[in-house]
Amino acid sequence: MTTLFWVIASYLLGSLSSAVIVCRLFGLPDPRTQGSRNPGATNVYRIGGKLPAALTFLGDALKGFLPVIMARAASADEMTLILAGVAAFLGHLYPLFFGFKGGKGVATAFGVLLGWHWPLGLSLLAIWISVFVLFRISSLSALTAAVAAPGIALLVSGQSAITVSVAGISLLLIGRHRENIRRLLRGVERSSV
Repeated sequence: MTTLFWVIASYLLGSLSSAVIVCRLFGLPDPRTQGSRNPGATNVYRIGGKLPAALTFLGDALKGFLPVIMARAASADEMTLILAGVAAFLGHLYPLFFGFKGGKGVATAFGVLLGWHWPLGLSLLAIWISVFVLFRISSLSALTAAVAAPGIALLVSGQSAITVSVAGISLLLIGRHRENIRRLLRGVERSSV
C-alpha cells in the first residue's frame, strides 16, 4: 500500500469525532454546543460524566494509534508511519466530516505517539497524570506534556524525524489551547473535576 493511501485513510479516521459519536450513543447534547464547545473528553465529562468521557478518550486515542500500528503491520516504512500519525492528528483538529472544526487533539496525539514509540507515549502520559494529580486541570496537564514532548522524544527515541514531528504536534496542541493559556495566566482556569 502506498504512503498516500495511509495518509488519506489516517486523515479520514482522524476526522471521526469520538465525542460526537459517544454523545449521540448516550443521548447527550452535542458537545460542540455545550460547555466549552470542544469535542473532547474533558467537555464530554462535564456534559455526561465518567463513562462517556472515558469512551471519548479511548476513541480519540485509538484513531491516532491504529493507523500507525496498521501501517507498521503492513510493513510501511518509517516515514509513512510518521505521516500516517500526523494525518490522523490533523484529521482530529480539522475533520472533513465536521466542517474542519475539531478538538484540541490531546488524546489523538497520545495515540499517535504511543504508536510511533510506546516509551515516548507512556512517558508523556506519566507527565500528564502527574500534573493532573497535583492541579486537577487537564489543560495545564496537556500543555506541560506538550512542552516537554520534543525533548523527551529526542531523549527516548533518538530519532530526528520523530522528534521534529513531535515538535510540530506540540506546537499545534499549544496553539489549540490559546484560550486555556489566557485563563491559566489570569488564574481563572477551572478544575476539570
